[in-house]
Formats: sequence, structure tokens, C-alpha cells
Amino acid sequence: MTADTVLGFDQVAIHLGGREILSPTSFDVARGEFVCIVGPSGCGKTTLLRAATGLMRPSGGQVRRNGQAVTQPSREVAFVFQDYGRALLPWRTVEGNVSLALEAAAVPAAQRPARISEVLAKVGLSRHADKFPAQLSGGMQQRAQIARCLAQRPEVLMMDEPFGALDALTRQGLQDEMARLVREEGLTVLFVTHDLEEAIYLGDRVIALQANPGPGRPSLARMIDVRIPRPRDQLGTKEHPEFLTLRRELFNFIGQSHD
Repeated sequence: MTADTVLGFDQVAIHLGGREILSPTSFDVARGEFVCIVGPSGCGKTTLLRAATGLMRPSGGQVRRNGQAVTQPSREVAFVFQDYGRALLPWRTVEGNVSLALEAAAVPAAQRPARISEVLAKVGLSRHADKFPAQLSGGMQQRAQIARCLAQRPEVLMMDEPFGALDALTRQGLQDEMARLVREEGLTVLFVTHDLEEAIYLGDRVIALQANPGPGRPSLARMIDVRIPRPRDQLGTKEHPEFLTLRRELFNFIGQSHD
């Protein structure tokens, strides 16, 4: 672990119901790095994210944030869930849902409106502050959840397939917005996805996990640096030779991990 390391995974292992979900896994995440985690269903992607957030304890090893053991959730870490519909309170407006993060952090009421206005502007929801979740599209609901996370002013953002339930065009738009926000806010991101193209497009690095770990078959099977220049765009980046090479490598890996 270096001075620039925000998250450190030291031989983290997870067992659930007597089954090994994640074999001892070690890697570091640098400050400002966008790390995507891919792998087949059941390989422990979401479980690893929950351990990193302090929502569950590893069966072995340790997760550290800024050198300190992670033992419980922290306001320095925000979590964006895939199911944006359940993540938002239906009886609160967009503004009210974002306010939740500030209320939990005991931010004085007089300071909340400015903070809420700031984050809603960043995610393009300024004109929808008074709407309820049911009045929003799926993409707008997910923007509201992201705004609530940004209101925490976190150091680390955990994202569990946040765009998986959205249509292709909305998903692409949010990918670009997320990449912009991460740069502007200086966030460190752990991002779980089943979409290999999404992982390559967003990530500085892609970590590939495989299911059914055991002797000679560690959970962490690939760690790939994405050296495609930023900023990236939906057309040119996906035609870049490096993008096509990485997509084929990850596609072959996922296929083999199902064998």
C-alpha cells in the first residue's frame, strides 16, 4: 500500500452458507482511480463491494481505507444501487431525497438548500427538484440517487450495476455524465457491471473475477489496465484498437469461466 492508496484489499476472503464466494483476494485502488469489476453471476462482485463499504465483514483478510481497517459504513463512502426505484423514498421529492444525506450528516438546515441546488445542477435535475420519484424516468431516478450520494461529499463511490436496468441510450448518457462527475469531483470509484464494454469504457482498470474459486482457481483471475486516452466518447473510443482487444480478452475470459 502506498501513500496514494485509498482502498487496500489484503487477502480478503468471503464465505457464505459454508460456500467460498471469494477466495483470498488482494489489490489496491489508488486515489482518483476508476476501477470496474466484472465476472459471471455468483462470482462475488457485489459481495466484494459490500465488504469494501463495511456492510459485511470478510471471513478472512482485511479491507483498509486510507490505511485504517474498514469495520462499518462511513459517510466518506457512498453506495449507488442498481434498483434506483427502491433507493429513493417515494413520498419525498427529488430535493427531499437528496436532503436525506445532509440530514444524516447533521448538516444545518440553513446550509442544505445551497448544497442540494449544487448537486442537482451537476446531474441535470435542477428543474425537477419538486417532483416525486414516480414522476421521473428511470434515468432521472438514477440521477437523483447519484445526486444524493454526491451531497455526502464522499471520498469513495461504490456503484453496483447502476445503469443495468436502463435503456441503451439513457445508459450511454449516464456513463458519460458519470465519467465527467468523477473527474470534476476527484472521486475514487469501484464499479460493478456485467457489461464488458461499459467496464472498458469507464475504467482506468478492469478486475475480472471468476466463479467457484478453489485450489488453483483464485477469484481474481485478471487485472487489466485500460490505456485508452481520456476523455472518451461513445463512438470513437469503442472503435479504438485497444478497446477491441480488451473486449475480446474479457469476452473470452467470461466464456471460459463458465466452462
